[in-house]
Amino acid sequence: MTISMAPTDAATLDDDQTANTAPVSLARILVALDASEHANKALDEAIRLVKSADGVITGIHAYAALLHDRRFKMMEGGLPERYLEEQEMGYQREVHDDLITRGLNIISDSYHDAGEAACKAQGVAFKRLSPEGKNYSQVVKAARSGDYDVLALGAVGVGAVPGNIIGTVAERVVRRSPIDTFVIRDPKRAVGDGPIVVGIDGSPLSYGGLMTALDLAARTGAEVLAIAAYDPYYHYVAFNKIAGVLSEEAGKVFRFKEQEQLHEELIDDGIAKIYQSHLEVAETIADDLGVKISTKLLDGKPYKAILDYIDEVGASLLVVGKTGVHADDELDIGGNAENLLRLAPCHMWLTQTRYTPPLDVVAEETVAWSVEAEKKISRAPEFVRDMARRMVLRHTQKLGHTFVTSDIVDQVMGKAMPGFAGNDAAKQEELSWSEAAAKLLETVSDAAVADNIRLRAIKRARRDHADSVMPKHVTPFLDLADSDRPTWTAAALARVAKVPQMVRETVKAGIEDLALERDLKEISLALAEEGVAEARKAMCPVPEGGPEGEEASEAAAPASDDAPLEWTAEAEERLARVPEGFMRDMTRQRVENMARAEGADSVTLALVQEKYAGWGEGSAKRQAEMDWAPEAAARIERIPDFIRGMVVLEIERCAREMGLDQVTGAAIDKASESWEGIGGFHSEGAPDQYKN
Repeated sequence: MTISMAPTDAATLDDDQTANTAPVSLARILVALDASEHANKALDEAIRLVKSADGVITGIHAYAALLHDRRFKMMEGGLPERYLEEQEMGYQREVHDDLITRGLNIISDSYHDAGEAACKAQGVAFKRLSPEGKNYSQVVKAARSGDYDVLALGAVGVGAVPGNIIGTVAERVVRRSPIDTFVIRDPKRAVGDGPIVVGIDGSPLSYGGLMTALDLAARTGAEVLAIAAYDPYYHYVAFNKIAGVLSEEAGKVFRFKEQEQLHEELIDDGIAKIYQSHLEVAETIADDLGVKISTKLLDGKPYKAILDYIDEVGASLLVVGKTGVHADDELDIGGNAENLLRLAPCHMWLTQTRYTPPLDVVAEETVAWSVEAEKKISRAPEFVRDMARRMVLRHTQKLGHTFVTSDIVDQVMGKAMPGFAGNDAAKQEELSWSEAAAKLLETVSDAAVADNIRLRAIKRARRDHADSVMPKHVTPFLDLADSDRPTWTAAALARVAKVPQMVRETVKAGIEDLALERDLKEISLALAEEGVAEARKAMCPVPEGGPEGEEASEAAAPASDDAPLEWTAEAEERLARVPEGFMRDMTRQRVENMARAEGADSVTLALVQEKYAGWGEGSAKRQAEMDWAPEAAARIERIPDFIRGMVVLEIERCAREMGLDQVTGAAIDKASESWEGIGGFHSEGAPDQYKN
């Protein structure tokens, strides 16, 4: 499938002579050539893409002949004595002029010859562009001409040295290019060798990136993973810094406590819900095109959270808008895009094509706001006001209204930000610090960095509803400074490796907390065993008066740490129908537990079907009791029918604890995250599980 909506000839370009409708056309790709590995890979990838669009490649190599000539003339006075005779100097000038006029042309032609041969071998048309002038400025000039849709270039060139992350030419070009720019990071990887990750922040550029990512995936066979990243810690730190410089009188004028609480409520839940809604819109866009994508909400410093994620999933390409949702007209590249350009290990596509979801277009054009509603939405902090406004518009349209009233604003924002209507400043008690957490913070020598980490740790502890700040609340931020974390023995690491992957990192963090609490510099096998045992108790409480029969045994059963059993090919094929990830991992674990209980040496198809039948009987008794949003209902259909009823029950319980009157995608995500922590989807023995 090819998704093609972008204009392909210059007559349809906007005032800046750049196509602005996503997905971007791949019919005219400009490739910067310099014979480096990265440039050669840029050519290979461009050929693959342009071939699928029946387009043309234009190779560009700029040579600065006049610059070299000026430099030679400047050096004439410093040449050795034997060159100072007029006859010899005249000869050297002729040689150098010949080198500049012919030599640089020959070099440029050789780059084009190689590029043309590569294109010819794939049946792709090739054009040459060899302008004279400064390399980066000539590439940018060509990109601005309106003759090309995409610019492809290597992150580094022939002058790269070990440790070189981004070349000066590449960075200068990316900043100034007015068209989509495809930056090659790893010459040994192709787009499609791993998933395509696209960043969504609700801006037209990010949705444009999604449309282009879907198009690229259709051409390369890659999976698309859409992510949204937000930082719930930054504003907490900023507000506390402000509090330190405000006088008591100024604090009253600024209404600091109320402002702080407003941001707190919005950041804790509101921004997460807003960004989650962007991901749900992305899912809708993909569904309308007949494509299934995976989405994930990340928290933390956005570029850092994205770097961790693309490393985790082994992404082959990262697609982001060149600027983000908060960009102004003077910005050449967004802060997160800039950091990712320098640090991302995979190829990167910085898009400048836009796409506005039909829902947003219709809402903006057909829905009016009351004066009271406008006044109320203006109370949302400026940095999220535009996103909040779109959230209200979408909800208004879903209700069938064409006029936004203040009660609709309260309804939408009240769910995203409890206390929005009244703006009551809640009192928060000071959190105590565990001795180990305090010692960990003391290892940070830079006072400013230490204070930043302190505030972020407090924020994380409050988000966990913890009574005190523990080492696990501090350690995630120690990459801001040098840390003194305990080392692991080989035996301890081997023990933790037996823990199911879905909870392994949680268990590992708990063991490190034990070591830090006891001031141990090394984690032994004995400590690891103790940590695993504590994690098992915490994750699998045995309920009193809870579920009965098989469901009770599954809810209380600890995650198995035995070696996996051998599965027959038929059993594996049947398991593969369960959605990949937590659900499949949990199903595998439960089937293996049953096999061991029955003394089986391997897992057969008959045993799998026996387990499924038992689940099916229990699941058939469960019926939906709440209203489900269309996107949530569509997602639950992916769950196998033999366990769907039980999963529906748990998701509805989660939605109720979240205070929702309708099951949304956010409820499904929150429930799933909770299940990953306990290895199952039974919450009878864990009251308020979904509130934490």
